Amino acid sequence: MRFATHPLWLVGFRPLFALACLSGLSLPVLWALIFSGSLTPPPAPFSPSQWHAHEMFFGFGWAVLGGFLLTSTKNWVKVRGYHGAALIVLVAAWLLERAGMWFAGELPPFLFRLASNLFLAAIVAMLLWTLIRHHRDDSFRDNYFFLIILPLFLVAKNLLLSADHFQTGAAMTLALFRVAFLVMLERTLTQFMKNALQADILRNRVLDTAIKLLALLLVAASLLPPEMSSWVALLLALLLGVRFAFWQPHLALRRLDIGIMYLGYLAIVAQLLLQLVEQAGQPAWIGSLSMHVFTFGAMGLIIPAMLIRIANGHTGRKVVFDRLDKSVLWIMIAGFVFRIVLPQLDPAGYLRWISLAAACWFACFAILGWRYIPYLLQARVDGKEH
Repeated sequence: MRFATHPLWLVGFRPLFALACLSGLSLPVLWALIFSGSLTPPPAPFSPSQWHAHEMFFGFGWAVLGGFLLTSTKNWVKVRGYHGAALIVLVAAWLLERAGMWFAGELPPFLFRLASNLFLAAIVAMLLWTLIRHHRDDSFRDNYFFLIILPLFLVAKNLLLSADHFQTGAAMTLALFRVAFLVMLERTLTQFMKNALQADILRNRVLDTAIKLLALLLVAASLLPPEMSSWVALLLALLLGVRFAFWQPHLALRRLDIGIMYLGYLAIVAQLLLQLVEQAGQPAWIGSLSMHVFTFGAMGLIIPAMLIRIANGHTGRKVVFDRLDKSVLWIMIAGFVFRIVLPQLDPAGYLRWISLAAACWFACFAILGWRYIPYLLQARVDGKEH
């Protein structure tokens, strides 16, 4: 089929990063309109807050994570990644899920469940098959963390959409993304610091494994005694803080393209500390703040920088952040300030800050989409096939 040979379908990041840009610019704006009362969501068997959390994690978040993993796993195990018809099916399933979430109230329950789980089930199965089938050629011994967390995303997703288990599902989803981000940051920052600044950052197998195991344990926080989960979160935050001190932040923070990923790392630490405050029975709004510190701080700051790097590097271009790329990162830093910092200083302007934060997401991903989707639609500039 000629359509399946288009450059868009050569590698997983191409179609899924395009969807990430489109969802990143639209989903926060839709939520701001719903939250302000300017837009009425259609009837659904879940609340508007559940829709928002689901779409940001499993719509936007999994477009990014799926694109990253489909591209990375082929390098980890040294095989040609999924392409062509397989990616077309994934994109169709992702679009079906977005439609199913919006029109959920008009669908029979079975059809809704099918539409809302097809994309995630398919991509998880693809990733697991690649990692398991080619495990002997895997260049990373700790990819077993992905073998554990990927199926659990399906559990978390359905808990998140349950009226009785929304908070449990949201916390579990965040914890799963936390594991994925920690594994990713470990690998990429080691490489970025070495290549860009000729700096070696601390990599200690015992420390790194302990961090990932503690993060994995927090995925099951709802099953643990509250005191135990609090101590695990505190220990994880402390170990992350210690490692951060040895990752030469004084060098990294001099460069916005790498420094913003360090800020995302610190957001993970901050979210864990806020989670401790929440578990101590402090005001309920702490839970929302904790969640958004992760989504705006870890996801919002790290993802644009990674998208720029991958969209350039994997289409044969030099990975250089020019003024426009850097402006995108500053926009997302501003979005973090609007959503996290200013509402604490001016609670009366909460709606205004949410609207401005959504505007930052729109501006960021509109610019990224305008600039990089054309790259994703073109063949590599260095003459390589994929």
